[in-house]
Amino acid sequence: MKVSLNWLRELVELPPTVPALVDLLTMAGVEVEGIESRGADFPFVVVCQLVSQEKHPNADRLNVCQVDEGTGTLRQIVTGASNQKVGDKIPLAQPGAVLPGNFKIKAGKLRDVDSNGMLCSAKELNLAEDAEGLFILPADARIGAPIAEVFKADTILDLEVTPNRPDLLSVWGIATEIAVLTGKKAARCEWEDFEISDTAGPAVAIETASPTYYTASLLSGCKIGPSPDWLREKLESVGLRAISNAVDVTNYILQYSGQPCHIFDAAKVRGTIRVRDARDGETILALDGKNYTLAAEDIVIADDEKALAIAGVMGGEESGVTEATTDVILEIANFEPRRIRRTARRLGITTDSSYRFERGVDIGASLSMWPMTVKLLAKLTGAASASKVSEATTTLEVEEFKAQSQPLIALRHDRVSALLGIEVPGSRIAEILTGFGLRKVDGGWQPPSRRPDLTREVDLIEEIARVVGMDAIPAKVQARFAGASGTDRNYDRSMALRRAFAALGLHEARSITLVPSTPLGLAYTQTAPENCLRVKNPMLEEQVVLRPALVHGLLTAVRENYRAGAKSVRLFEIGRVFGTQRPEEFLHAAIALSGSLSERTWRSPEGGNAELSDLKAMLSAALGAGITFENDTNSALALALIVKMNGKPCGFAGQLWPADARALDSAAPVLFAEIDLAAMWKASSPDAAKKYREIPRFPATTRDIAMLAPLTLGHAQIADTLAKASEPLLAGVELFDVFTDATGAKVPADQKSVAYSLTYRSIERTLTADEVNAAHTRLKDRLKSLGVTLRE
Repeated sequence: MKVSLNWLRELVELPPTVPALVDLLTMAGVEVEGIESRGADFPFVVVCQLVSQEKHPNADRLNVCQVDEGTGTLRQIVTGASNQKVGDKIPLAQPGAVLPGNFKIKAGKLRDVDSNGMLCSAKELNLAEDAEGLFILPADARIGAPIAEVFKADTILDLEVTPNRPDLLSVWGIATEIAVLTGKKAARCEWEDFEISDTAGPAVAIETASPTYYTASLLSGCKIGPSPDWLREKLESVGLRAISNAVDVTNYILQYSGQPCHIFDAAKVRGTIRVRDARDGETILALDGKNYTLAAEDIVIADDEKALAIAGVMGGEESGVTEATTDVILEIANFEPRRIRRTARRLGITTDSSYRFERGVDIGASLSMWPMTVKLLAKLTGAASASKVSEATTTLEVEEFKAQSQPLIALRHDRVSALLGIEVPGSRIAEILTGFGLRKVDGGWQPPSRRPDLTREVDLIEEIARVVGMDAIPAKVQARFAGASGTDRNYDRSMALRRAFAALGLHEARSITLVPSTPLGLAYTQTAPENCLRVKNPMLEEQVVLRPALVHGLLTAVRENYRAGAKSVRLFEIGRVFGTQRPEEFLHAAIALSGSLSERTWRSPEGGNAELSDLKAMLSAALGAGITFENDTNSALALALIVKMNGKPCGFAGQLWPADARALDSAAPVLFAEIDLAAMWKASSPDAAKKYREIPRFPATTRDIAMLAPLTLGHAQIADTLAKASEPLLAGVELFDVFTDATGAKVPADQKSVAYSLTYRSIERTLTADEVNAAHTRLKDRLKSLGVTLRE
């Protein structure tokens, strides 16, 4: 919300400086998002009047103007603008003026014609972001007056108001807050009394079950025209455009009190004003010039024939006030927040009124702002008479409705001292709470209707703390040792996994938790509908269910990276997925690879694309000991593996079909893996902690083994056989060659040639050739049990 300090100063005494005011509000919990200076306080810039103009003798697009700046002598100015006419009043920058951007004005010549200054546009004075032509000032601007007299300097604060403080969505609410924080008094605006006639107000009927309070009154003999300067200045200071005196009054009341109100042209209203549910498919032409199709969940203000306004959101064009209007109907109402919120969201409309109704408008303002609004409206439009107010509510009689009061909150003085850690005198507590509008009654304190956030004793103590100041509350260090919880351990494990993935050259991705019901249209991304948690009111078709897996987000990221011109993609994500089975939230980790694993340079030409073996290596390196892989013959992937931890399934890995990879705009294979971290951690060995050993001091020796093995014999079986041999000198096993020949010409068709490099080392001494040969022979004999033929 934007608020003008000039406007605030009329209601309450402010701290001496803007930074002091910002600190005061920030420490009280009202965040200041931005500070904007407005006005045009420029020395040597004055109001002048155009006396005459003629075409420049040497330039078709320039005009030579004679202007009166109030000195008795005309000044000659050459300008390229064309929107001015004789008699207009325009800002004149005299020689010596310095405009925004350090633009210094000097006397000079333009195409051999003297020009002693510059006529200014609104943009050149920093009064508008864009402007066409010169800035034409109001006709009553005083010739020779400094421009600061026309555009007074002002500071605008942009406040971030939390949803629980709708009372701060008004100038009066902010003034009241500042008054209590500074110990000052806030003054209300008062207007001359206007005699209300005995004429009955317009007939009003509420035909909706939604909680509603509605008032209407008729003002006759109004003259619609421009608003006075003071009103235009206030509205423009908070970013509103002045329209007419009648409309501007409603905007002023909204900004001043937080109570939205609206006016109709009485001549365009037929019969009774009805607050009713909209009819499905009913349309209305709104004030923004757009036609909106309404639904039964919307509320409209209507007459006997048609809808006049979308309740709480926007008025209708066909019932709007024009210069020909003489009689107006003033509406002040209070609607159910959730109904207004749904309508505004569905129609894509956000207005000052809907913004406040969505957060809850103070019913006290709805009950009390009618007299002030009628007085101001009658004063500015010159209304001849105003009818009595017509009131209606949904469920209660009007008097019963007005008699409702806020619940009492008991407040214990010793509780205040206990929570704050300081002694606050009872008189100071009463002063603070009274300043915020609470009433002391038997049994406790009664909050004002504008403070729906005050419901408990601790809420009142918080208000006291905000005024006393957090810096006045002494700091105390009270701590005790707390052992690591399961949550702490899971967090540490997740962070360690992130670091491991990053060390492997992967980039972390963060995808949205809401996904379509059929992610990417790929079979293996589907989850049975009964296992998905659906959003009750999805905003978009792409955000229907809570993600049951990370696959959709990462594969979408792969696609978007390729579409953005990436040559390869290496991503990982650690995040929560959701399902209908308890605990409903599960922590998963996922990897997506496509393209080369290394960057292409002049020293390192681009290598081959990532393969399934690369994905397996990354998973083994990141997830640690105990990770094994098993072929999955039931998967919809082109190549699929079941990932296991100590023999228990905890995830899957695989490669997409080429057609699916092309659907992601990838010309390379796309590899993907997803791990259920809770299942993996549960299956991991308790003693699987990292082990550290001394860096070897003695050299290693390698020996190679080549063999013919059956096609069905996997690398895992060979490596497992070598490991189970428990050869103390064996330090490493590396597969470096695999060869097959389907023709059977070089190796039998049902066999393959595989070659391994075995590393031997002792931590105690340098090995002799005989020791290495003996160990190597023992391992070769062990391999023969697998049915392989050694190739010597």
